[in-house]
Amino acid sequence: MRSIFLLLTFLAASNLIKAQGGDFIFTHVNVIPMNKEMIIPDQMVTIRDGRIISIKPTTKKKISSDNKVIDCTGKFLIPGLAEMHAHIPPVGDIEPMKTVLKLFLANGVTTIRGMLGHPLHIELRDKVKDGSIMGPRIYTSGPSFSGKSVASPEQAAAMVIQQKHLGYDFLKLHPGLSKEIFLAIVKTAREEEIPFAGHVSADVGVWLAISSGYATIDHMDGFIEAMVSGIEHMKPEEIGPFGMNIADHADTSVIPKLMNDLKQHKIWVVPTEALSQRWFSPLRTAEDLASEPEMVYIDRKTLAGWIQSKTNIEKDPSYNRESAIAFVKLRQKLVYYMNAYGVNILLGSDAPQVFDVPGFSLHEELKYYTEAGLTPYEALKTGTYNVGRFLKRDDIGIIRTGARADLILLDENPLLSIDNTKKISGVMAEGRWYSKEFLDDQLDQIKRSNQQ
Repeated sequence: MRSIFLLLTFLAASNLIKAQGGDFIFTHVNVIPMNKEMIIPDQMVTIRDGRIISIKPTTKKKISSDNKVIDCTGKFLIPGLAEMHAHIPPVGDIEPMKTVLKLFLANGVTTIRGMLGHPLHIELRDKVKDGSIMGPRIYTSGPSFSGKSVASPEQAAAMVIQQKHLGYDFLKLHPGLSKEIFLAIVKTAREEEIPFAGHVSADVGVWLAISSGYATIDHMDGFIEAMVSGIEHMKPEEIGPFGMNIADHADTSVIPKLMNDLKQHKIWVVPTEALSQRWFSPLRTAEDLASEPEMVYIDRKTLAGWIQSKTNIEKDPSYNRESAIAFVKLRQKLVYYMNAYGVNILLGSDAPQVFDVPGFSLHEELKYYTEAGLTPYEALKTGTYNVGRFLKRDDIGIIRTGARADLILLDENPLLSIDNTKKISGVMAEGRWYSKEFLDDQLDQIKRSNQQ
C-alpha cells in the first residue's frame, strides 16, 4: 500500500513539474479583470513565461500542440487573492512552512505578506520565487518590534538598519512600544526607506500612528480606543484586545474624522475581521468552530490550543458578552465606513490564528466584508487590484496583457455571490498551473498527516 501511495505522489508531482514549462491557453473563459467591475465573456488567455501575453476572443482556429490548453467553458477567471496579514511559522525548520504555503495556494492565495518574520523566511521567499517550493509569492517582515524586543530608541534604530540590510521587505510593529522608541523607528525607517506596519501601541495612539505614515494599520488597532473618552486612564485589561471591552462606550461621531485622517494620509488598513468574528465574538462557540470542515488541516495539538484560547477569553472576568457583541458590530460599521469614505482596504485574516485556517479563513474574511455592506466586487478588490496598488506593482492583482499569471479559475461567478470564490477549479501562481485534482491531493496529504 505504501508503494502505491508513493507512486501516486510521484505522479502528481511529475504532472506539476510538466505543467510548469511551455505556454498555457485558457479558452472560452469569462474574464473578470478586477480593475473594473465587468466580465469579458468567452476569452482566450495565453500565458508564457509566467506572464499573460494576450487576451482575445476565443476562436475556432487550431491551437499549437506546444500549448497546454485548458477548456474553461462556463468558468470565470480572476486574479489570485492576497493574504495581507499572514503568518508563516517562525521556526528553524522549513517543513512546517511548506504546509502553510500549500494551504494558502489550495485556496487561490497567490501572494502573502508574512507579519512575523524569521531568517528562514527570506530563504523560503527565494525558493518559492525560483519554483523549488510550491506556494504563493512572499513579502515578509523581520522579527517584530515590541515592548519586549526593544528596550531603547538606540536599539530600535539599530534593529531597523539591521533588518533593512538583511533584506526583509518591511518592519512589523507589535504592542508595548513607548512613544520615544516608536519615533526612533519611524525616523530610521524613513532614512532607510523601509516601510513599517502592524499594531498601534497604546502610548502611540492611532492619531500619531496615522500622521507618522504606517504602511498599514492592521486589525483596525487603536480605532475603537480613539473613540472612547478617558482611554488614557484605563488599564489594558479594562480595554481588552483592540478595545473589545469598551466598544459599547465608543463615541461614533468620531468616525468621520478617523476616516478622513486615514484617507488624507493614505493609510492602508487590513481589518482581519476573521480574528474578531471567530476568536472574540460570543456568537459562535469554540466547539462549533472546531467542527468546521477545514479544521482537519490543523494538527490536533494546535486545534486544542485554539479551543483553549477562545475559552480563556470568554472566561476572563473582564469579558462581557454584550460588550463583545457591540465590538463586532462596531468593527463591521468601521469596515463599511472605510469603504464608503474611500479609505484603502487590504484583504487579510491573520492566518494561521485561532480558528483561522490558512487560505480558508480568507474566504471567510471576504464574506465578513460583504456582510458589512461591501459588494462582492468591492470585497474582491481588497485582495486583488488594491494589492497591486499597495505594492506599487501594476502587474499583479489584475488580469491584463503583461500582468503576472497569478490566477484563479472558478466554477461560478464571484460577482453574484462572494461564496463562489470557494468554488475553485484550479490555481495558477507565477505561471505554474495547479489543477483542482492536484490541490485536493495536497490537502488530503495534510489531512492524513494530522490524523497520525
